[in-house]
Amino acid sequence: MKHIRRILDLQPEEAERLIYRGLELKRHLKKGFTHRPLVGKILALIFEKPSTRTRVSFEAAMMKLGGQTIFLSARDLQLARGEPLKDTARVLSRYVDGIVVRTFGQEVVEELAAHATVPVINGLSDRFHPCQVLSDLLTVVETGRRLNGLRVAWVGDGNNMANSWVEAAALFGFELRLACPEGYDPDPQVLEEARERGARINLFRDPREAVSGAEVVNTDVWASMGQEAEAEERRRIFQPFQVNAELLKHAAPGAIVLHCLPAHRGEEITEEVLEGPQSVVWDQSENKMWLHAAVLEWLLG
Repeated sequence: MKHIRRILDLQPEEAERLIYRGLELKRHLKKGFTHRPLVGKILALIFEKPSTRTRVSFEAAMMKLGGQTIFLSARDLQLARGEPLKDTARVLSRYVDGIVVRTFGQEVVEELAAHATVPVINGLSDRFHPCQVLSDLLTVVETGRRLNGLRVAWVGDGNNMANSWVEAAALFGFELRLACPEGYDPDPQVLEEARERGARINLFRDPREAVSGAEVVNTDVWASMGQEAEAEERRRIFQPFQVNAELLKHAAPGAIVLHCLPAHRGEEITEEVLEGPQSVVWDQSENKMWLHAAVLEWLLG
């Protein structure tokens, strides 16, 4: 059974195929062609965290391919009353053709995948956000850039997004330059595994060094869901890591700016940059749907 718990669940050729298939589906379906390989298929979405883009993009992708979805918040399931995850996984597998889970702990994703007999897709955990980074790479490719030889900068928190960018660097071979404050680096185990695979990854404390010559500049919020109590302290620590016009002067000419949204304007990114000509965040947001369509077609079709 194939699952997407993290990017390194995929072989390089599988991930590349998903990216190019997503672009192909985008071209054809936006022209009005009909492609409905998932008629009669049902996708369950288990979301313990709120979502705009991940939920709607998975639901829209499933519907565009002819399938249907069932949305389940934590309070909709017997998990809230102590039913084991393994029981939920085995029961849902009898009803649906695939499960997307958006949760806090990566262990939830792992346990569901261990016991489900249908594909399980990580829609976000505290450790990884694989489909988001794959859709971000789709956006990079859509701009005409090749992943091999690319220089990507990550500026800010070494969070789940940073971890998945680390894994993507190991899978695709591009150079990843991370600028994180001391104590906020990506997961050391994730870094070690990626480097063992030959990934070209460098850590910096100065964002100008990380961004130097980068063709892609990427950031995310400073305080993720569940870190609200740390928000004020994080704002103080991360202030030098803001993506602004001055920082972009150090990037390669014509560099693009990514942000997975929602954005806190004036914190991790300025309004000027987010709304500026180098920003591709709205294409990036749309492309979640097309990457998800490729994933669902592959796993459920």
